[in-house]
Amino acid sequence: MEEPAFVSFITPLQERLFRVAKRLLVSSQEAQDAVGEITLKLWDKRDSLNSVQNLDAYAMTMTKNFCLDRLKSKQGNHLRLVHVNYEKPTDSLSESIEHRNSLSIVEKAMELLPEKQKLVVQLRDIEGLSYEEIEAILDMKPPALRVALSRARKTLKENLVKHHAYGLTKN
Repeated sequence: MEEPAFVSFITPLQERLFRVAKRLLVSSQEAQDAVGEITLKLWDKRDSLNSVQNLDAYAMTMTKNFCLDRLKSKQGNHLRLVHVNYEKPTDSLSESIEHRNSLSIVEKAMELLPEKQKLVVQLRDIEGLSYEEIEAILDMKPPALRVALSRARKTLKENLVKHHAYGLTKN
């Protein structure tokens, strides 16, 4: 793969890789370092990338594996799973506050999910990847992926309903 083709492939992908890395690692700096490492590894493999069927899934898999290895390493002893703060521009302060509160509630509900379910929800519902891409990235069989996503969504819904009911009774 020539440099212009590599740049046009990696540039739009880096933000998605960052979000996945951020989902797994403790800080933005750690996630940026991970994306930098993956970019270098992909550059080193650029001559063999033409034979890869799905470059996006390949890069996502590399990112996931790098981050999980980092979490398992001695260097990663201080790391923990965190969630990316997705903010949208709003017109008013009250909308901004409401949006942040909603994100906080969803993040707390996500924290209760097992690690694999967190990743499945991140990749499918936040990143918008196809089932086939997620299967390749997480090395899961189609039924296992669908079950994990279904269970994660059900658990999230139950936790959000509990929070909502508690919020209503609390006032």
